[in-house]
Amino acid sequence: MARRVPESHGPVRYGPPLPGDGLPVLPELSAVLAAAAGRAESEPVGGGAALLDAACGHFDRRGLPAEPDRVVAAPGAPALLLALTAALGGDVLVPRPCAAWWAPYARLLGRPVFHVATPAECGGVPDPYALLETVRRVRAEGGDPRLLVLSVADDPTATVAPPEVLHETVEAAAGEGLHLVSDETWRDTRHDPHESVLLSPAEMLPERVTVVTDLAGALLPPGWPAAVARFPPGDVGGGLHARVLDILTALGARVAAPVAAAAGYALTEPGPVRARQAAAVRLHARVAAALHTEVVAAGALARPPQAGRHLYVDLGPLRTALGAHGIGDAQDLEEFLTARLGMPAPGGHRFGDDLAAPRVRLSTGDLLGGTDEERAECLGSPSPWELPHVRRALIHVRSVFDDLADDAQRRQPPRRGDSRT
Repeated sequence: MARRVPESHGPVRYGPPLPGDGLPVLPELSAVLAAAAGRAESEPVGGGAALLDAACGHFDRRGLPAEPDRVVAAPGAPALLLALTAALGGDVLVPRPCAAWWAPYARLLGRPVFHVATPAECGGVPDPYALLETVRRVRAEGGDPRLLVLSVADDPTATVAPPEVLHETVEAAAGEGLHLVSDETWRDTRHDPHESVLLSPAEMLPERVTVVTDLAGALLPPGWPAAVARFPPGDVGGGLHARVLDILTALGARVAAPVAAAAGYALTEPGPVRARQAAAVRLHARVAAALHTEVVAAGALARPPQAGRHLYVDLGPLRTALGAHGIGDAQDLEEFLTARLGMPAPGGHRFGDDLAAPRVRLSTGDLLGGTDEERAECLGSPSPWELPHVRRALIHVRSVFDDLADDAQRRQPPRRGDSRT
């Protein structure tokens, strides 16, 4: 791996794995999986009837009517995005930053990927004017942009795009004839659903938006790969659905039968699943808020988290101290913080951000303890940040960031009249 080149092979290019929520598996899910473990038959490519019916109900309840002949299941969202990218052809546009797994699948197919400037407060929805400028520049240079991947509730930044920005971006994409893939993995993990309105691009541009949801984001454990996609109605959606099924067939990309049974159960959202999801969202929201308080108090920058289980941190204000530790870029910062914190701290370059920008993503699941008992205790606590093991983890994060802030302060040149002069 060429260590400082983000496009090189290896973990810098392909990014960190999808983080788990750190919680024990829901017993009802385990029971469904175990009951299906003896099935010898293979799940059909694209998903069996029961799984597709459950997926249609899931989309219907979110205001996105779906029919089984416009829905596909696959062993994880990466397989779906790979198939969609291959089926649609052309160059790919993504926000900066974006989910770590989006760009690699286009590169695997030899497709150029172009990152579009994205405001810090807008989640995974690029600035509409930057999108237009990028599309026109790429075409002027002989490129063929056809696909825009975005997310309203964002993975790396944990922010939710305002509806007005989403409207403008979707209109800009429609005007340029782009097909949109809306990654809605995290839409049901908003920390305060009453604080912000979440709309799907599929509600605004029904004929040109495919919705993808990785169930490992909110409904299944990360080790049980399953995802569903909803294709647009009409001829465009029908043709794309058929091409994606062909590609998944060529790849042998089937959901494992026991996982398909668990996914179908989870997608129907019975009481135990709804209760666990609500409890998990509350837990990660509270821990994310506490983590945000600690890193900002130490002098770093971070947008208040609004969804998911992450915090995107900018250590630009501590750049002086970082330089004193030999930290020159995001890869250096990742290695430094991962060692000091004792937990993964993937650099922003893994999400398509500028390698020179000192940014990292931290995950709340890493703060919930090392045993199922500790994590279960977090799940049932009204104040998880006050539990001893969570408090210790937060204090440790604060101490690492405080040490950097102190180093930065000590290395500032003395001011005139300062007692140090």
